[in-house]
Amino acid sequence: MRIASITIQNFRNIALAELAFTGLRQFFIGENAQGKTNLLEAAGLIPALRSFRTSEERALIAHGKSEAAIACVIEHEKFGETRVTIHLRPGGKEVHCDGERIRKLGDFLGRFPAVVFSSQDLLLVRGSPGGRRRWLDLALAETDAAYLRSLQEYHRALASRNQLLKRGGVGPGFDAELAAFEQPLARAAAALCACRAAGIKKLNAHVAAAFAQMSGNGEDPAAALAYAPGAAALADADESAWAAHFAAMRPRDTVMRSTLSGPHRDDCELTVAGRAAREFASEGQQRSLAIALRLAEAAYLREQTGVQPVLLADDVLGELDPARRRRFWAGLNDPASPPHQILATGTAPPDAELGGWQLFEVRSGTFAEARG
Repeated sequence: MRIASITIQNFRNIALAELAFTGLRQFFIGENAQGKTNLLEAAGLIPALRSFRTSEERALIAHGKSEAAIACVIEHEKFGETRVTIHLRPGGKEVHCDGERIRKLGDFLGRFPAVVFSSQDLLLVRGSPGGRRRWLDLALAETDAAYLRSLQEYHRALASRNQLLKRGGVGPGFDAELAAFEQPLARAAAALCACRAAGIKKLNAHVAAAFAQMSGNGEDPAAALAYAPGAAALADADESAWAAHFAAMRPRDTVMRSTLSGPHRDDCELTVAGRAAREFASEGQQRSLAIALRLAEAAYLREQTGVQPVLLADDVLGELDPARRRRFWAGLNDPASPPHQILATGTAPPDAELGGWQLFEVRSGTFAEARG
């Protein structure tokens, strides 16, 4: 897959940008706070319909404007040349694909895969389970519509059960109300756990290979990704076992006014040399592992969809040593698979040894192609 052109209007500090891309390597150079990351953020909305920087969509619309718009032409392995438009408004978004309006996220997610590399990725290693869970959910939802449906069903039922718990109550009537929400909750919980266990097993092979690539010459020990379910005893449980669990947890959950256990507490365990990466890995190993997670995501998306994802690299290499930087670029150009399109940003030009790039100079939300 390749983004052939993109038009952006009233998106953060970008009043209007119309960019045509040639080849597979585009580099956006400029000082900080000029709009480089905003360009990648706009491009990143195309696959996931969500920002990789914020959940507040109003923040994406330029100050004083009523809406923002993104339009792009995509060259696709399966769909041929495709036009996607996204209109962002304070009340929501409107998406069209070749003129047809997309009304359900499940009808769109996964069509146009992309992977974002950001300096914030270090939080996938050091941060809370929620960040790793969101990373996993997006990778699985992009490749499995049934997983997305189960995820949506689970969170709807969870929100309803928690609302009822906050209201409080006692007796058979209250238990019956809880049970009504626990039935879909249990069904979705069983499906999510099964899919997560299988998905992490596949992702782990890619994580191990990518970390070895980033380390080079056996410099670092092996890394691994494992499923760490929030309710370990129920990792392989079926719907009836989950239903029994939620019923048994009612007294405690009623006191705490919240559902305290379930897939919404799951985690992905990251290790280096068999020890928790968050606590025992070195700074360099943690950074390599964060990049390895994104490289693994790209390999997994390609494996599951048959589409080569676009890579969006937002100034992620500044704190890597020169050897790891070279290995990162080598990892993006696996000779065993078709090349990726790479949109990258930085405050200095890319290393000459990386080959030719289409270079854009960025200043105050404007983009000018540099002529060499």
